[in-house]
Amino acid sequence: MVSLVTFDMAGTTVDDGGAVLRALRAAVEETGASVAQEDLEVWSGVERTSAISALMTLGGVHPARGAARAQFLRFSAILADSWRTDPPQEIAGATETFETLHEEGIRVALTTDLDEASVTPLMEELGWWPARRPLIDTVVTADDVASGCPAPYLIHRAMERTRVVDVRQVLAAGDTVVDLQAARNAGVAPVSVLTGAGDRQTLEAAGPDYLLGSIAELPAVISAAGSAMG
Repeated sequence: MVSLVTFDMAGTTVDDGGAVLRALRAAVEETGASVAQEDLEVWSGVERTSAISALMTLGGVHPARGAARAQFLRFSAILADSWRTDPPQEIAGATETFETLHEEGIRVALTTDLDEASVTPLMEELGWWPARRPLIDTVVTADDVASGCPAPYLIHRAMERTRVVDVRQVLAAGDTVVDLQAARNAGVAPVSVLTGAGDRQTLEAAGPDYLLGSIAELPAVISAAGSAMG
């Protein structure tokens, strides 16, 4: 039985046109560090302050104390400016997926390594904010946990807020290997999708429980799994 599905945002439920990666690169390059594309891809799904610190180091700049946090704030500002100019769109079928899951009695949570200030305008734009529309049961941001992916805390906080106590009843969907690692660390079933940063070969090698073209396929997968168990 599935009681809760947690969804990553950029690349999984939201098509941001690569704005998050561009903002991450810009924030790191402002420090004088160079950013290799392969390093950017590896660190793209990791908790942002840690990712910035690692990318600065890889790019030849030793981060002074507090530098990564300062650049995280710059990252957030750059991303907000980008999203104001070119607002992200939902991944095709996301709203329908949330609606179908709710019809089946399954709770829906969004989890993100972005802070609440970055996420709030996006949620308002999409009409997904819980106070405005009952599509999402909770949104867990970087402000709510000690550390983001691959730590399990975003997923566990979503479980806490939705009152789901059994990790065996939770699926966690994401588009990167780091999302999958967070799901494993949380003890829940990882679902990988091909709408974001991760390619099929890399995600298959990481061994998700399900590998889907997009989250639009998820309700049918859950229904089929439930029928097989029944």
